[in-house]
Amino acid sequence: MFAEFLKRLTQPEPDPLDDGDARLALTALLVRVARSDGEYAKSERHQIETVVTTRFALDKQGVHELMQNAETLEHEAPDTVRFTRAIKDAVPYPERLGVIEALWSVVLADGVREQEEDALLRLIANLLGVNDVDSAQARQRVAASKS
Repeated sequence: MFAEFLKRLTQPEPDPLDDGDARLALTALLVRVARSDGEYAKSERHQIETVVTTRFALDKQGVHELMQNAETLEHEAPDTVRFTRAIKDAVPYPERLGVIEALWSVVLADGVREQEEDALLRLIANLLGVNDVDSAQARQRVAASKS
C-alpha cells in the first residue's frame, strides 16, 4: 500500500514532502518510538492522537485515518536509520525540533522511560540533526508540562 511512498521517501535526493505525506511520515515515526519497548500502550497511542490532533488540526475521523495509515506505514517502513534520514532530508529543521518534543511526549506518556525508548530517541534526534542539548531541553519542556 505504501510502497510508492516509501520509495519516494528513501530516494537519494527525496523531494520535500507535501503536508499530507509529512503528517503520515512523522506520525509513523511517533508510532515507531511508542512500539520500541515492545509494548504499544494505550496511553502512548492516546498521546500520539493528542499530538496529531493539535499539530495538524484534525477532526476525530482524520485522526483515526492518519493513525491507521501511520501504524501500517511504520510496520512496512525500512529500518529507523533510513526512514529517519529520509524525514530529515524532507522536513525543515524547525519542524524537526517540534518532532523531538512530540516524540518525548510519547515516550513519557506511560510514565516510564524505558531504555529502548531512550536509545531510539537519541538515535532519532541524531539522525534528524538535533543535538543532545536540544533534545534534552525538549524532554525537560515536555516533562514540565506534564507536572
